[in-house]
Amino acid sequence: MRKGIFTFAAVGLLAIGGLTACGTSTPTGGSTTKTPKIGVILPDSKSSVRWETADRPYLEAAFKAAGVQYDIQNAQGDKTAFQTIADQMITSGVTVLMIVNLDSGTGKAVLDKAKAAGIGTIDYDRLTLGGGADYYVSFDNVAVGKLQGDGLIKCLTAKGAVKPVIAELNGSPTDNNATLFAQGYDGQLKPKYDSGDYIKGPNQSVPDWDNTKAGTIFEQMMTAQQNKIDGVLAANDGLGNAAVAVLKRLGLNGKVPVTGQDATVQGLQIVLVGDQCMTVYKAVKQEADGAAQLALALAHNEKVAGLGTIKDTQTGKDVPSKLLVPKAIFKDNVKDVITDGYVKASDLCTGAFAALCTAAAIS
Repeated sequence: MRKGIFTFAAVGLLAIGGLTACGTSTPTGGSTTKTPKIGVILPDSKSSVRWETADRPYLEAAFKAAGVQYDIQNAQGDKTAFQTIADQMITSGVTVLMIVNLDSGTGKAVLDKAKAAGIGTIDYDRLTLGGGADYYVSFDNVAVGKLQGDGLIKCLTAKGAVKPVIAELNGSPTDNNATLFAQGYDGQLKPKYDSGDYIKGPNQSVPDWDNTKAGTIFEQMMTAQQNKIDGVLAANDGLGNAAVAVLKRLGLNGKVPVTGQDATVQGLQIVLVGDQCMTVYKAVKQEADGAAQLALALAHNEKVAGLGTIKDTQTGKDVPSKLLVPKAIFKDNVKDVITDGYVKASDLCTGAFAALCTAAAIS
């Protein structure tokens, strides 16, 4: 079959299914295969529940709809396991390898092996610096950070905060996304610091997005500040909940605005309670569907149109990318996440949260 142009913006899963009928094709590295097989390596289930509760089922649904073989595994935060899984997938004959790296060094080693074997490569959610993946699919992560920064400002303003001391719990220093989030929220908070309206307090990255470590770090921040922290920029819901747990022990929950990200069930619940002031919703289904589309295009050597690019700051090269738009979620629009189908009302509105859901018109 003559190879055509795959237009990302216009294609849905039905079109992916159509691609599977194209027959023999040549992936990026040049080997020929009749049956696409997609390998996916997820990072862990500890830093955020989304990887297993959202990304895995959405990717599985997309691949099943396309009628292709797939293998989705989780490295559970273990870099050695990550590389072992990749080696097994390459040996098993995957035609495309999609990864969420644990760090750029490990990710690059895996991508290099895949490319050497003629396998198409996709960075999913996190860009592997220096990795040279064929495609990158994620959200606009600077925009995510901007929403967090603006959200914290909104919540502090609502509380009438005067010269609030702001603490930052940043994501893992090995995750390029964490750097982009910080770029976004620091850009929004900097004018407040420069004007003297806000006071820049303790600022620390959390290794491996570890929520337990985040709790310890935040407790140390509070001790060093004699509990005088008035706002917490937490880079995701897991880190935000760790901060909230410390604030609860001090009787300060609900009084100190805390941000988050991922719109997890737990994150949304504490937004409804008022202990977390906001989260950021990323429509993971769109991300998973988009990545599946690109994987099928790679497997069939289809050219892809309608993509943007993002610069790899390590190599200076532009990586063909699809970046999706995030959305800020506050107590008054938690319902939007339910309406979109990302979280079920039955999971959110349990026990003591049922009355809060009713008040928020969630059913």
